[in-house]
Amino acid sequence: MSSATQVVSNPFESSALDRLARFIAGQGITGVDITALTPDASTRKYFRIPWKKGKAVAAVYPEPFDPEFHPYLDVTRLFIESNIPVPQIFAVDGTSGIIVQEDLGDQQLFQAYDEENEDQCEEYREQAIKLIAKIQAATDKAYQLQSIASRLAFDEAKLSWELDFFFDHYFGSLRQETLRHAETAELKAELNDIAAELAAAPRVLCHRDYHASNLMIDSKRHLRVVDHQDARMGPASYDLVSFLLDRQPCPPSLAELRGHRLFFLEERRKQGLAVIDPDDFANEFRLMAIQRGLKAIGTFSYQTAVAGRGTVYQPFIKPTLEIVLQSALWLDRFPTLQRMIQERLN
Repeated sequence: MSSATQVVSNPFESSALDRLARFIAGQGITGVDITALTPDASTRKYFRIPWKKGKAVAAVYPEPFDPEFHPYLDVTRLFIESNIPVPQIFAVDGTSGIIVQEDLGDQQLFQAYDEENEDQCEEYREQAIKLIAKIQAATDKAYQLQSIASRLAFDEAKLSWELDFFFDHYFGSLRQETLRHAETAELKAELNDIAAELAAAPRVLCHRDYHASNLMIDSKRHLRVVDHQDARMGPASYDLVSFLLDRQPCPPSLAELRGHRLFFLEERRKQGLAVIDPDDFANEFRLMAIQRGLKAIGTFSYQTAVAGRGTVYQPFIKPTLEIVLQSALWLDRFPTLQRMIQERLN
């Protein structure tokens, strides 16, 4: 999250500010200095606020909620009990739709990639990969606590919906293409195979959106996990694919990816998790890279063509297509998808 000038531009934002100001006043805090923060494609509004003897971040939701059944609070409880580093919760007002939490500052991991030397960046990457293994080690705890995350999964319906979203918004909203019926049928059959195979993989706890924008670097230079409210069960490769391949300017080398996969499998072993054959994991990783990549392209296409945020999202479409193509070629599968991507990249 990064600072932005406080501007009240629509009724909801005014309402959010009003509710937050009333809440802070009710806490006996005076001299209120509220700074608006900019979330990434979120319906929530974030603000940096004075709190007790320091600062905090307030998330203001569009409507009231029940704290006992709120996904963010539920998954935060799960992660804290599992020693996964997330922001502490300072206060909750469900009636006002407000959660006040620890202020982790403004430095996201993706910013460090531009500012730090390669050794430091690799140290952060290894920290992040260790955290993925730690999240997966909390799978049993999620079921024990009956967490919301334990009742959600990347099942075939969810994975297929995401691939349909890609199809509708990449070919439709963005490119305005009308595909031939035969070509559509061939592509949809391949996409269905991808969803079915990944849905059949053994499931572990996943963050669900684990990338360098959702990892904060705190004052002690440790990584802290944020934006975890959508956690659910899914393939062991899911978060690793997201972390290594989301929003990349170009496809990483195969050797680099192999090294990170092996490091991750060793971290899983240290956490006492089931051993996965490296070759089997490489196959699942590539299949997951195709699904997650296409899902991301659907989001980038929608944000560009429908939401008018092409400046932010359009630059990632081409490199993500290249990552998907690289994975399909490596697997030597999905010829229709390969051909359609190659034609559009050319």
